[in-house]
Amino acid sequence: MATLEMTYREALQKSMFEEMDKNADVFLMGEDIGRYEGTFKVTKGFFPKYGTRRVVDTPITEAGFTGIATGAAMAGLRPIVEFMTMSFSILALDQIINHTAKIHYMSNGVVKCPIVLRGPGGAAKQLSAQHSHSMDGWFAHVPGLKVVCPATVADVYGMLKTAIADDNPVVFYEHPRLYAMKGELPDDPNFTVPFGKAQILREGKDISLVGYSLMTQINLQAAELLAQDGIDAEVVDVRSLLPLDTETIYASVRKTHRAVVVYEDWKSGGFGSEIHARISEDCFDDLDAPVGRVGGLNVPMPYARNLELLAVTNENDVVAAVKKLL
Repeated sequence: MATLEMTYREALQKSMFEEMDKNADVFLMGEDIGRYEGTFKVTKGFFPKYGTRRVVDTPITEAGFTGIATGAAMAGLRPIVEFMTMSFSILALDQIINHTAKIHYMSNGVVKCPIVLRGPGGAAKQLSAQHSHSMDGWFAHVPGLKVVCPATVADVYGMLKTAIADDNPVVFYEHPRLYAMKGELPDDPNFTVPFGKAQILREGKDISLVGYSLMTQINLQAAELLAQDGIDAEVVDVRSLLPLDTETIYASVRKTHRAVVVYEDWKSGGFGSEIHARISEDCFDDLDAPVGRVGGLNVPMPYARNLELLAVTNENDVVAAVKKLL
């Protein structure tokens, strides 16, 4: 199949353009997504093409516009809500947890809620403590939500199409440091990526590096560094937190007999801790060493660049964790 090369940001745009052209019920709403084209310019070109009825600029009221979008979804539309940063989704937690995620259950499946809650999540560069949260673990704790964290150009394109087509809510994480990353995707407007299916991005035999979002790319970099020392690391891209594909993760661990789980969120209580626990519980007899874990420091994200670099997981942290287990 022919492929196209583009950036992560362009793949997001392409996916949304195609789905909005295909289905008039799909629309965008969020802060500064219209004339300003979004903080990270993901919605560039949408306002001139679709106008105010399908590209809705909202006030800085996350709880309000998330509630409006939830109501629109319950009424049969398919809103795509962009948070300026997923850190701001904290302000909409009551709507998301008590309404968006629960209405399908509370209506005994009668009411659907096809809504995508998307935006940049994680530390970019000197956005400080209130704009740099990794919120994925918070949402992965909530029944009724699907939570995905694509790490490649093809996945962000195909998984967004899957999210828009889903009849119930999807939290869609885009890491700001991935927006400019280039990659390839199939030249097929019908290409989709299913949820609940991890993938192996690098085969290896000595240890499994398990991560998602930006940390998948960090793990790939770490694997290259480890190869220089003769260590053959396998890289597992989780992709989907809810639902979680433990089968692929476990198969990798049973092959290599060692694992390090890598995530950007605060190390204490992050979703990587859940993956770590499941591997420890279900693959205990296959392990030749304790499961390693690398997460962000348990501090508010510093503004100073030298301190920010210390707070966020990098490839050298992963290499150090691996060498402790070998």
